[in-house]
Amino acid sequence: MIKTKENLEKILKKIRSREFLENLGSGNETGFYVFDYPPEEEMFIRDYVKYIFKQLTLAGSDIKPVEIDLYKVMLDLLKSKNIFHKVAPVERDKGEKELRKALFPLLKAENFTKIIKQKVEGYNLVFLTGIGKVWPLVRSHTILNNLHHVLDKIPLIMFFPGRYDRVELQLFGKFRDDNYYRAFKLIE
Repeated sequence: MIKTKENLEKILKKIRSREFLENLGSGNETGFYVFDYPPEEEMFIRDYVKYIFKQLTLAGSDIKPVEIDLYKVMLDLLKSKNIFHKVAPVERDKGEKELRKALFPLLKAENFTKIIKQKVEGYNLVFLTGIGKVWPLVRSHTILNNLHHVLDKIPLIMFFPGRYDRVELQLFGKFRDDNYYRAFKLIE
C-alpha cells in the first residue's frame, strides 16, 4: 500500500506537466498510459481517482478530465438493447461461458469505442476505469487497441488492477490480457 500511495501522489504532477498534456517526448506515439496497482487496493484507488479528478477540475484549470468506467459503459450497452434484465438468468441457468457467447456481438470493442468517442467530446484527458469489473466479458487490451484512432490527441490513463510491464497486461496479477506494447507506464 505504501508504494501505491507514493505512486499515486506523483500522478497530479505528471498530469499537470505540459509534456504530458501535449504528448511531448513520446515519439509521436498515442498518449496512452497505464497506472497498474495491486488489485487488493481497488477501493483505495477508486477513492484516489475521485480525489485526482476533483483536483484537476478546480477553478482555473485548463485540464478537463472525464472518467470512463467500462462497467458503466457495458451496462449502458445492455440497457440500450433492452437485454440487461436477461443477463443474470442466462448466467445462472447456462453459465458464464454461454453468457459471454450470447453477449459477444454486443460487447465488441467497436461498440465501446463509439460510446467512448461521444463521452470524451470536449475533454482533454481520459481516465479509463472499471477494468476489473468488466472482466472476462470485456478485455482492456482490446478496448485500448480500438481507441487509438479515436483518442489520437487526448491522453488516456488506464487504472489497471494488476501488472503492466510495457509488454504484457496481467489482470489481477494472474490473468494475461494479451500483449500490449503501445502504452507507457504512467509512473515508473
